Formats: sequence, C-alpha cells, structure tokens
Amino acid sequence: MQPLPNERELIASAKAGDRDAVSALYEGYAQAVFRYVSYRVESDMLAEDLTAEVFLRMVQGLPSYTDSGIPFGAWLFRIAATQIADHYRSKRRASAEPISDSHPSDDTDPFGKTAKAEERERLRQALATLSEDYQTLLILRFMQQLPHDEVAKVLNKSEGSIRVMQHRALKALAEALGERGKARSYLRGED
Repeated sequence: MQPLPNERELIASAKAGDRDAVSALYEGYAQAVFRYVSYRVESDMLAEDLTAEVFLRMVQGLPSYTDSGIPFGAWLFRIAATQIADHYRSKRRASAEPISDSHPSDDTDPFGKTAKAEERERLRQALATLSEDYQTLLILRFMQQLPHDEVAKVLNKSEGSIRVMQHRALKALAEALGERGKARSYLRGED
C-alpha cells in the first residue's frame, strides 16, 4: 500500500485538529482497513463497525502518534488487529452468535453470487483456523497486496522471517482448505 500524497502533512494537520485532514486519512485508508477486517470477522456489518472503531482509535491516538519509520497504514493495521483481537476476546465471554454471510456482490448471476459467497465463507473459516500472525500475514500480503517489508513492519518481524512465515501460512491454509497448492489463488480471488 502506497502512502497517501502529502501524508506527513495530512498527519500533522490531523494532529492539530484539522477535520479535513482526518477525513482525507480516513478516505485514503478506510477501504483497505475494511477489507483486512472483513476477512477476519464473520460479517460485513461487524467489519464496518470494527473499521469505524479503528478510525476512532486513530483520531484518539493521533496526538501521541510519532513517525518512527513505520508506515501510517501499518499503524492502522496494528490498531485493526487489536480491535479484532478485542472483539474475539469479548465474544468468548458472551454467548455465541450465529455466523451470517452478508457479502454484497456485483455479480448479477444468482448462482455465481451463491458460489462466491460460499467460497468466501470457506476461505474465512479456513483462515480462522490459523494463528493470528498467519491470518494477518496472508490478508496483508495477498488481499491488501502489501510488500514483504511493510508486512514485516506491521507484524514487527524481519522481512526474512515474513517470507518463511508466508510459506508456512500458505501451506497451513492449503491444508485447512483441503486443497494443496490452491491457497494462493483463493486469496487472490482467482478460480
């Protein structure tokens, strides 16, 4: 994910309370954060709620945010990962809710919509069997198409360890899907 144009200036303005700068940061990152969250939770509605919470936390954290060389987007993904973990911790304490699949599709073929929804749910369930680090790595690398170095910053690991983790995560996902070698194509939305 590329930084936004004039991102440093936007961050400085947002820290100073400029609502337009906060809005620009939201608009620049909201879709990527939503996609990341939506593959980690059971419904788009919940993903929307958690994405909103990420940006609320962003606004709350901006006054203390300092540019430490970690991309701003990586900082947002860390916040998102924390929100997801908090959601599942609180969910374990609460009663279980039924999993729903409410993913809109641009496809006008009702059979195609059903097949895509089933595949997405299958992928979501398979991802859920993996560790949090594996889930984050796979979503950021293949769905968000972040390079290894940015994923390494999000996960606070070396680029070399990310490459090794990616290989292991893909292997684990393929096993969870019951189809060796196809995990990478599932993540990219290929048939």
